Amino acid sequence: MREVGIRKGQRAVDFGCGAGHYTIPAARLVGGRGIIYAVDRERQALDGVLKMAESEGIRNVVPIHGGCDELGLRVEEGTIDAMLLYDVLHYMGREERRKIYQRAHGVLKEGALLSVYPKHCKSDMPLWELRDRVPADIMEEIEGEGFEFTGKCRRKLMHDNGFETGDVLNFRRRRKKR
Repeated sequence: MREVGIRKGQRAVDFGCGAGHYTIPAARLVGGRGIIYAVDRERQALDGVLKMAESEGIRNVVPIHGGCDELGLRVEEGTIDAMLLYDVLHYMGREERRKIYQRAHGVLKEGALLSVYPKHCKSDMPLWELRDRVPADIMEEIEGEGFEFTGKCRRKLMHDNGFETGDVLNFRRRRKKR
């Protein structure tokens, strides 16, 4: 989390947090003055993340039940320092992905981090909505919604309770052209 740009005191969103594989490390890293919003459509996943956080004495995880629409209702515009979209895009069709990039652009501060792990594209265990897409396609989608690609990190990442090597794509929010 540190390497992708999560810092002490930040307010960050882990969108599609699932079991909290990234939520908990990010919460530790941002510390007591920071906040991690754990967003998931599955209430059971959020309950598990909160239980894990509580068992480790972590008190800065705020659950948000739902998807992209609910994120806009509970997080003020321009107040978030970083957003993680890890292993979640393959569940969304093109229009839903566009919507989440737009919401990310709205809630993120100018220059803030959008970090994406586009698991299940054509080159990495193809599945569902990303099966015919390559990372360059995802980068183009995101850049078209007001983000600038800043680089990628190739690292061991958690996937289905095991580690796999994958690429994390990092972007910075820029002003959208009108």
